[in-house]
Amino acid sequence: MPGELISREALERIIQRAAELQAAEHDIGEGLTKAELLALGQDVGIPERYLHQALLEEQTRAVVEQRRGALAWLAGPTRLSAARVAPGDRAALLRALGAWMEDEELLQVKRRHADRTSWEPKVGAFASIQRALGTKGKTYALARAAEVAGQVTQLEPGFCHVQLVANVANLRKARLSGAAVLAALAAAAVALGATVPIALISPILFVKGAALGIAAILVARRHRPQNERIQVGLEQVLDRLERGEIRPEHALPGQKASAFVRIADEIRMLMNPGTPPRG
Repeated sequence: MPGELISREALERIIQRAAELQAAEHDIGEGLTKAELLALGQDVGIPERYLHQALLEEQTRAVVEQRRGALAWLAGPTRLSAARVAPGDRAALLRALGAWMEDEELLQVKRRHADRTSWEPKVGAFASIQRALGTKGKTYALARAAEVAGQVTQLEPGFCHVQLVANVANLRKARLSGAAVLAALAAAAVALGATVPIALISPILFVKGAALGIAAILVARRHRPQNERIQVGLEQVLDRLERGEIRPEHALPGQKASAFVRIADEIRMLMNPGTPPRG
């Protein structure tokens, strides 16, 4: 209908399909060289810088092997990762990424290596209060991971490959510990039901054991929503890097508002929505 908005998902499908239809008009044989690909992109109206970035992403794309088996299905992975090709120079992206992690994700530097930097959740009352407030819809999902590592590799002038890896072994261990307690209680209830001679109590214990066993599985399987929030958090950081929303200027030295002032601003915005922060 005229004037009706097209959703983002539908728009992506339409554009992708239109590009496929237009590209199908060209005979590509068994493949194309880089120069031929850029020429084809120019023919179908794709700006060269976008096509060049997409080409670099394809060249650096890593196939993540999914673990299989009962334990992987039950407990989930210990690490989550996301990668992207972002415009910019390595030093500038490293500074911008570090400042964003500390200021916006409530992380602190854990270790600095020659090729990567790792962060861990900030500790202390102020950081806990900020995470609890969660103003402007922030969930600080990355602060739930035990560690987040970032690696920036210069591919060529103007483009870098950025990879983020979140260690979620702490969440996995907590889920498995809770599931193990429930499983032990389930086993005890079943064993007791098998030994109690009273006919009325024995079925109740068996039912209770089955319920506890199901609860243990559900607790262990909570990794899907937990990991999804962290995965989205990683992708959001890369989205901002790609769009230039995280800039090196964020890391320039200067007077920053103290944690107390920032918390006060967040409380003020919670009480008065729409109020801009001071500064």
